[in-house]
Amino acid sequence: MTVITCQNVTKSYRSYNVLNDIQFDIKENTLTGIIGRNGVGKTTLMKMIAGYTEVDAGKLEVFSENPFNNLIVSSNTVFIDDTMTFPESMTIQDIFKECKRFFDRWDNQLATRLSTYSGLHPKTKPYILSKGKRSIFHAIIGIASRSPLTIFDEPTNGMDAVVRKDFYRALLKDYIAHPRTILLSSHHIEEIENLLEDVLLIHNQTILFHGSITDLQERFITLMGTEQKLGNYMDSDDVIALQKIDSYVTLTMKNRFTEQEFEVMRENGIHVSNVSANDAYVALTGKSKGGIDDVFN
Repeated sequence: MTVITCQNVTKSYRSYNVLNDIQFDIKENTLTGIIGRNGVGKTTLMKMIAGYTEVDAGKLEVFSENPFNNLIVSSNTVFIDDTMTFPESMTIQDIFKECKRFFDRWDNQLATRLSTYSGLHPKTKPYILSKGKRSIFHAIIGIASRSPLTIFDEPTNGMDAVVRKDFYRALLKDYIAHPRTILLSSHHIEEIENLLEDVLLIHNQTILFHGSITDLQERFITLMGTEQKLGNYMDSDDVIALQKIDSYVTLTMKNRFTEQEFEVMRENGIHVSNVSANDAYVALTGKSKGGIDDVFN
C-alpha cells in the first residue's frame, strides 16, 4: 500500500521555488530518511505531508487524501519537531493523558517507561525543560503515539551523542515491534544510515535520489593506492574527491566499473572499498569543483 503519493508538486515562498515539480511514492511500513543540506525544503515537504501547509501546484495524497487541513490525515499522523508547544499549565503526565485520548495506538506504559529512563518527572512542565530534554520529551511522544504516519523533523536537536543513540535504538526497537510509516530528517546522516531502509535526498529544489541505502552507497566507490598506480584514474571526470598524502592517494569516484575491472585493480595493488551513505550523500550534493581549501588560495 502506498501511504504518500507526490506528483509534480511545487511549493514557493514569495516567488521563490523551494520545491519544484517533485515526484515520489512512499510505501506503507517503511522507515525513510529525508536528507539534504540546510534550506533545501525538508521541513516544507514534511509539513505539506502532515497537512500543515498547502501545495502550490501538483498533487499530494496521504492515505489517498489531500492532507491539507484533513481530519483523516491529522488523526493518523504525528509531526514531531522542536517548535512543539503545550499549555504552560500542563505537566508531562497531563500531556500523556491527552495523547491517550487523541492517538488510537498510544502506549502510555511505554511513554512512562521512556520518561523515567530519560529522567523526566511526570509532574514536570515541559516549558521549563532544557532544549535537549524537550527534544527527548517530544521524541517520546512520537514513539509512543505509534501513529500510522510518524514524522520526525530533526528530532535530536539539542541531544548529546549518547541520548541520540538511545533515541535511535528506541525508535528502531518499537518500529520493528509495531511497524508504521516513519519519515525522519537529521543532520547526523552517519548516525542514522544503519537505521534507515530508504532515503529521499532533496537537492536544488528537486528529488536527487530516492531508494535504498544500499543503492545510494553503490553509486560511488573508493580507490586507494600509490599515485603511480592510480594515475590513470586521477584525471577522470568521475572523480568526486581526491586526497593525497605524499605518494599515497585516495579517490572517491562515480561507480561505473565492472566486477572484472575491480578484479584487475586489486591484482594491481589498488584497494577497492564501498563508501558510507554519508560519503555518498556528500558526493552527490557537494560541489563538483573546488572546496573550502580554495577559499584560502
